Amino acid sequence: MTIVKTRRHLTWTTAQVTLASMADERPGGTWQNWARTARATPSRVAHPRDADEVAALVRSAAASGTRVRAVGAGHSFTPVAVTDGVQLRLDAVSALERVEPQPDGTTHVTVGAGIRLWQLNELLAQHGLAMRNLGDIDRQSVAGAVSTGTHGTGARLGGLATQVVGVRLVGADGEVVEASADRRPDLFELARLGLGSAGVLVAVTLEVVPAFTLEAVEGGADLSDVLDALDGPDGLVEGNDHFEFYWFPHTRRTLTKRNNRVPAGTGRPLPRWRYLVEDEVLSNGAFGLTNRLATAVPGVTPQLNRLAARTLSDRRFTAPSAEVFISPRRVRFREMEYAVPREHLRGVLEELDAWVRATAEPVSFPVEVRFAAADDLWLSTAHGRDTAYVAVHQYLRSPFRRYFAAAERIVAQVGGRPHWGKLHTLDADRLAALYPRFRDAQRVRAEADPAGVFTNPHLDRVLGPLG
Repeated sequence: MTIVKTRRHLTWTTAQVTLASMADERPGGTWQNWARTARATPSRVAHPRDADEVAALVRSAAASGTRVRAVGAGHSFTPVAVTDGVQLRLDAVSALERVEPQPDGTTHVTVGAGIRLWQLNELLAQHGLAMRNLGDIDRQSVAGAVSTGTHGTGARLGGLATQVVGVRLVGADGEVVEASADRRPDLFELARLGLGSAGVLVAVTLEVVPAFTLEAVEGGADLSDVLDALDGPDGLVEGNDHFEFYWFPHTRRTLTKRNNRVPAGTGRPLPRWRYLVEDEVLSNGAFGLTNRLATAVPGVTPQLNRLAARTLSDRRFTAPSAEVFISPRRVRFREMEYAVPREHLRGVLEELDAWVRATAEPVSFPVEVRFAAADDLWLSTAHGRDTAYVAVHQYLRSPFRRYFAAAERIVAQVGGRPHWGKLHTLDADRLAALYPRFRDAQRVRAEADPAGVFTNPHLDRVLGPLG
């Protein structure tokens, strides 16, 4: 099988990623994540080509008492991928293995866990398929996205990990094992959303759906009006397949996004010139300039936010689902996101607004608000409750700690759960009180990795130390 990428002029083949007999292993250098919030100096960096090479690397490391961590695109804001041992880069473990139609109309697709989401989306499109929901960034690896609880928005939909129906992973003993809801279900729970604490994911089976078209309707609105219209069967959340909004601090203005399925061929695509002007020039180029200005002269931040809110124009267009879900993000930032019970969203935002106004803290990035259905995954931020996500950001060069600390204090009052891949200060004791199945996750982790082959200080903080 050969898969040829055309839009980004990249080509990769199954032969290229499976035929080599030995992993490419080199002395480690300094690694840092996308947001520049985590750095590591691994002793070795390995580029395995398949599950067998991953297994050999894990066995060798375990025998010498060396720790192992896999790293994807580095889009997590936390030190989850940091190691002073062997760093595994799984970009070559990205082949399509199986496409299996199911009786219910869905399809099970098995891919190498190192495949990036943008590659996966294009691969699915070639087969007339799509993910039923996505976040707004597609740079992550599939393994990293599902393991940290990445999600999109939609009142009837869960995060990416809820679309995982099977995994293949390399355990701490170097053995390759398969897990699903019917086969080693406890290991499956931790493997699909557990920060890589159960082993190294080498393949993921996803439940996907026939490709579909979305109509996007975007426009400005007052924050109070949006909060008033959220709930009810015809409200903004339940009344749309996917709804989210961005609130601009120092103002009461928002940008709302409503994305709904429509028959293919209806509506009209966004003109190329408008995409370039609005998504590239304004949302990235001009936004980067205003953030640099706000960093240099913090006092102008409120005026800049008001200007940004006014320059956003209403628009309506249709496109394949992945093209609507995904937005280019070229301005680097730091982010903290908390999942709160939906009924507490208004109070959280009003209190955050009051804090920003009282302190005049210069916040140049909008606050992103999304929604998800309750699920039963052990470590899902939406476990057992319909959820609203409140994400706060600051530009890479701007101070963020005081703002994030204030937001964290506010969401703590309503049982907020932090996104596993974004900045927060909670430890295992505090997290255990927020997740009914947290002790089960700790138990399975201890069984899967008793010697701590896959741990690091961050995992020991958020999941508790092993032993």
